[in-house]
Amino acid sequence: MIGAIAELEIKDGKQEEFEAVFAALATEVSDKEGGNKLYQLTRSRADATVYKVMELYVDQAALDAHGQSDHFKEASQKMGVCMGGAPKIEIVDAV
Repeated sequence: MIGAIAELEIKDGKQEEFEAVFAALATEVSDKEGGNKLYQLTRSRADATVYKVMELYVDQAALDAHGQSDHFKEASQKMGVCMGGAPKIEIVDAV
């Protein structure tokens, strides 16, 4: 298993829009990506503009397929207007 933790800073006032786009994306991931085992959005308790996405995939190929999927690309464009900066992504291995 391979994981990804993405930290996203969202412009203040854009949180609701971002969460709606992410919710639609999460449904697409669940419905279309058999190699995805977890795709969970979380929000910081310390800063309401900071979110972390916890992702878990069966292997690198499934993670790669996620990034190349049409639904991810489309959602990324919609989320982009909400972003306050570039995402910080860490890839991790399950132990």
